[in-house]
Amino acid sequence: MEQNFLIYNTLHRQKERFEPLHAPNVGMYVCGPTVYGDPHLGHARPAITFDILFRYLKHLGYKVRYVRNITDVGHLEHDADEGDDKIEKKARLEQLEPMEIAQHYTNRYHDAMNVLNVLPPSIEPHATGHIIEQQELVQQIIDNGYAYESNGSVYFDIEKYNKKFKYGKLSGRNLDDVINNSRQLDGVGEKRNQVDFALWKKAQPEHIMRWRSPWSEGFPGWHCECTAMGKKYLGNHFDIHGGGMDLVFPHHECEIAQSAASQGDDMVKYWMHNNMITINGQKMGKSLGNFITLEQFFTGNHDSLEQAYGPMTIRFFILGAHYRGTVDFSNEALKASEKGLERLMQGIKDLKRVPVSEKCDPQTEKTVKELRQKCYDAMNDDMQTQIVISHLFEACHVINSLIDHKATICEACLKELSEVLHLFAFDILGLKAAGDTNNAAREEAYGKVVDMVLSLRSKAKADKDWATSDKIRDELAAAGFEVKDTKDGATWNLNK
Repeated sequence: MEQNFLIYNTLHRQKERFEPLHAPNVGMYVCGPTVYGDPHLGHARPAITFDILFRYLKHLGYKVRYVRNITDVGHLEHDADEGDDKIEKKARLEQLEPMEIAQHYTNRYHDAMNVLNVLPPSIEPHATGHIIEQQELVQQIIDNGYAYESNGSVYFDIEKYNKKFKYGKLSGRNLDDVINNSRQLDGVGEKRNQVDFALWKKAQPEHIMRWRSPWSEGFPGWHCECTAMGKKYLGNHFDIHGGGMDLVFPHHECEIAQSAASQGDDMVKYWMHNNMITINGQKMGKSLGNFITLEQFFTGNHDSLEQAYGPMTIRFFILGAHYRGTVDFSNEALKASEKGLERLMQGIKDLKRVPVSEKCDPQTEKTVKELRQKCYDAMNDDMQTQIVISHLFEACHVINSLIDHKATICEACLKELSEVLHLFAFDILGLKAAGDTNNAAREEAYGKVVDMVLSLRSKAKADKDWATSDKIRDELAAAGFEVKDTKDGATWNLNK
């Protein structure tokens, strides 16, 4: 389907028309989690953002190979070149093997993504499964003169690299200033320059995860895995690399350097980044200790939460803002998202109650015929999901007007309205009706019971038995059911 799809390229700081290198094939790499703790709301945002991109590209007819990695080695504390491996530290604390920690939290991540209705990637490579590829990448960079060995570790020579290429072009940092400010530390430790980053680290005696290499027994630097695995599964050049904005520097900046130093240019055409989830204006993250896990949201078991919030409420909350804008956590915002989601799902559910007329009134016809393109226009403008949602709410307003007989709609327009709502709400935004299969079955069952009771009430009204009619309505209201009388009969909703 031909669409003028614009995405914001962080590298050029502007929106650009998406034109894949090898249409209809699209290669997309997204940085996945470091699996040493339960997934939190900050993990949900990139997963949902790039799930929307994955869904939309497939809807547009592209054949997408989506690679999202699992970091299970090499990510040291504070994103630095020294200190404990995050997974090893957790393993020591819990007296488990590092791979037990990695597997446990990988499973927990998958469980959370599943209930958030995030589609699995095409390939999910693990850093520990690609040590050879990372060593080959390091060797290529050494061979090209942009890395050096020091005491068994290998470091990227940024100052030499910067003479030919531009380190800092993604993040906009001026490396000359950084280098000049760090010269007083030169010669301290293994690095020639304190801004150099590790490609391979020699393992200290207490370090558990280690592999043989030409340089030492050790482990790869954090930045190597994504470059090596992106190259392996998507080739030397691919379309999209995504991740959180906190990865722009140093992680993605270093990836560009590794790519250019190993093959002469950047592998990636479009760099895309989602913004942060914040709490009181501060980034949510494990390192800051201010995070709320997804399970805590689902159960309400956290001091900052006033209630539990379902997975679709979390998804709707994240989609209610543009992916490049910040989203600040608050119970008020989540409750508003919960109500908004209920309103949208109720509107879609009410489609089956809409009476069909021979023709539409002009305003309804205009709204319905413009709805699909309005939603496409919002998606094509760098995935403005919040605008798509506003258009879907507009459609729900139309549905309410039709049910209240304030407007009319023909069969063809009702079919179009239903198709657009289902396409954008479910297929593209990835929302689901609340509740599991058992709840849905129970809802259907009590719906039939309520309908049966209302039919008895209708008979009582026909017999002018007003006492019985009012008693049925009042008792249904006491049980949480709102009953409305229309000229086509009674309708009901369950008030939550």
